Amino acid sequence: MLDITKDIHSLTTFRRQSGDFMRQLRKTKRPLVLTVKGKAAVVVQDAEAYQRLLDLAAQADAMEGIRQGLADVARGRARPAKEAFGEVRRKHGIPR
Repeated sequence: MLDITKDIHSLTTFRRQSGDFMRQLRKTKRPLVLTVKGKAAVVVQDAEAYQRLLDLAAQADAMEGIRQGLADVARGRARPAKEAFGEVRRKHGIPR
């Protein structure tokens, strides 16, 4: 989680002390917000922490797909796979 008292810095400061910031990123796994002219411009994050974030996003996406599929079944907007595959075979002339 971002700590606004420690994790917001100017891009200029980051450039001057990049080694220190890299150590901080690896140790804390918290992202840094870098500012330009006082406004947030970019977020820098440790590669391992970023990969973990990507994995969580992919998992959440899969869970949402499952939730939507279950909702479709509950609303009667689904049909057996055998029926759907049969329709595709007939439509495209695919033999069994």
